[in-house]
This record gives sequence, C-alpha cells and structure tokens, in this order.
Amino acid sequence: MIELPADLPADLVPLSWLLGVWEGTGVIDYQVDDHHYSGEFTHRVSFSHDGGDFLNYSATAILAATDDAPSVALTAETGFWRLARPRTDADVGPGLLPPRDVTAAVRTVEDVEALRNTDDAFDLEVSIVHSDGLHELYLGQVKGPRIDLATDAVIRPSSTRAYASAERMYGLVQGHLLWAWDIAALGSPLASHASARLAKAE
Repeated sequence: MIELPADLPADLVPLSWLLGVWEGTGVIDYQVDDHHYSGEFTHRVSFSHDGGDFLNYSATAILAATDDAPSVALTAETGFWRLARPRTDADVGPGLLPPRDVTAAVRTVEDVEALRNTDDAFDLEVSIVHSDGLHELYLGQVKGPRIDLATDAVIRPSSTRAYASAERMYGLVQGHLLWAWDIAALGSPLASHASARLAKAE
C-alpha cells in the first residue's frame, strides 16, 4: 500500500510510488569489443520532494569486492523528475525569475488527469547529472507502476568516455523497485548494461 504525503503536489501523484529510499543489489553485464564488463554492485536510490512539482533524485552504486579486486565506488547521480506539461504564468523561471502570476490557483488532480496521453500514461521529463560530469535528458512516460525512458540529449565533458544514448525502465513489482539500464557507449550499440532489484529502506 502506498501512503501519499499530505503535502504532495498533484503533479507528483503519478510518480508517488517512487517516493522513499530504495536499497538493494544489481549486476553489470556489458560487452565492448573483446572486453566484458561484469560484476555485482550495491545500489541506493532516493526519490524525495520539497513542495515543488518535481521529484528530487539521487543514486549511488558500489561495485562489490572480489578475490582479485577491492570494491569500487561507481558514478553517483543526481537529478529531477517531472511530468511534461506546458509551462504557464504560474511557473517560475528561467533562472531565478518568479512567476508572472503569483495568484494562480494550485494545480489540481483534474489538471493532472488532463495530461494523460493516448496510451493512458503521463509523459515525463527526467534530467540526470553524473558525478563524472555527464548530463542526460530523458523523455518517456509513466503508466501505473512502470516508467520507460530514453535519452533525448546527452552532454559530456571531454574527460568522460564516449557515451551516445541510453534507455531506462523502472517498475514496482511485489513491493520492490526493479530497474534496467541499456546504454550505447564506448563505440558499442545500445545494449543491456545493468539491472537491479531494490527494496524500500525502513
């Protein structure tokens, strides 16, 4: 059973099942030419909100130690998840610009329901920044307890390795958060790269 916070903005109701801290393990399995990247990792993901019409996202992963190698901190991520919708005079930005209309009514569940697409889902915009400087803009949709995302843009500094595109899937299955991440990187085409099963932390 999902309990919604009393102060949850209407825009976040379709994403409410993500809220909280999730922890668990996953596996890496990715082939680049003659090199096979593999291993198990521990993973911690947090979704929270601070009253805005977006979710705050952060994630860390640590590659498990083996007989031959110590544990390794993998890239950390931070970002924002929101429903895609037309901006209005009640919205802030860009930058620190306040809304043009500070008297606008609070968005309602009915306003959000009007955003359903032809698949009976809600379109999403997700921005994620990695600790190595990589930026991803994902577009996708949430339909019930499932989210599908694909990169619309990738920005990376010259210090990062080649990374062309990605797709992610998140799903709530029997109280666990399952996710899979496909990437096109290091000259290889889009392929499965990592997946994990996470439980809600107490």
